[in-house]
Amino acid sequence: MKLATTTLVFCVAALLALGMVMLYSSSMADKGMHFLVMQLLWCSVGLVACVVTASMDYRMLKKFAWPILAFAVILLMLVLVDHIGFKIKGARRWFKFGGIQFQPSELAKVALIIAVAWYGDRFQRQMTTFTRGILLPSLLIGFVLALIFIEPDRGTTILMASVTGTMLLVAGVQWKFIVPPVILALMGLAVSLIRDPMRSKRMLAWLHPEEHQMDVGYQAHQAMLAFGSGGWTGVGLGNSRQKLGFIPEHHTDFIFSIVGEELGLVATLLVVLAFILIVSCGLYVAYRASDTFGVLLSTGITAMIGFQAVINIGVVTGALPNKGMPLPFISYGGSNLLIMLTAIGLLVSIARKARVRESATSEVIEPEAVPSPQLS
Repeated sequence: MKLATTTLVFCVAALLALGMVMLYSSSMADKGMHFLVMQLLWCSVGLVACVVTASMDYRMLKKFAWPILAFAVILLMLVLVDHIGFKIKGARRWFKFGGIQFQPSELAKVALIIAVAWYGDRFQRQMTTFTRGILLPSLLIGFVLALIFIEPDRGTTILMASVTGTMLLVAGVQWKFIVPPVILALMGLAVSLIRDPMRSKRMLAWLHPEEHQMDVGYQAHQAMLAFGSGGWTGVGLGNSRQKLGFIPEHHTDFIFSIVGEELGLVATLLVVLAFILIVSCGLYVAYRASDTFGVLLSTGITAMIGFQAVINIGVVTGALPNKGMPLPFISYGGSNLLIMLTAIGLLVSIARKARVRESATSEVIEPEAVPSPQLS
């Protein structure tokens, strides 16, 4: 467990360091130090939260699972209210306090994972039934995701549906119960995409990229050009051309393309390897967790980080349709970075308790030596 925890912390630290360097490199031409300073401030707060959650007993969250979720739901409702929620590009997802923005859906991610972990732990013997296993948790999950969906934020909705579905499967829900809701959700998503002109165009641009290089598929096309010009070793740190207005979201959702252009294929593969190691360590922590709550909590956190990284990298490389989602620990975004570091702290806390269990069970009491009888 010590090796897994050390590897996890090292990979996160490496991604954070790379993120700070690439954030400054990608934004220095137009924003200078602004994004870097803001990200450093959020990172400082996130590291404090990481240390606090790593030091605490994660089992305390059982007592606060519902209050945390209720607080997150209230924030999700408030962000939809005019003059309270802050609107950017047609989406009302943020609170704005001076120059600081906070996205309540990021808090809702962790709150929902904690609530589902509590539910799976509380009703672990009844998770094979339809009512306890799929109906009640689906109503809870669906309510929270509906609030995120209407912001609109379809990416986070799909992400958390996948994460919570994974957690329910680990908790013991049978496939025959979980498949029908998944089919209904996919049908509903398809209908919403058809009725949304902007997202329909994104799907068409993904299916026929050559026909949409200069309109909806422009950013994805420029990202591929960045990867192509980077080659194996890149054009050099700070020498990217695509960040000079060709890739609009070069410091957030598409920062991975700047990594590929400036540092090359080798660096991008190392980033992918770091996420694979983080997911592997998270799954190992889940496997060795001391209780069901820890198993489900670590599974949810690991799935959240892994799925989000897969979606971001898939979008930037053209493997998935364009959907705005930051790359964990690297992309600019304070609230996402704060929540991700807090989640890593929870993983370390679960690992600490697992180590305690290991050390307790590994102690073997040696029998006292009995002197052998002497023959006269």
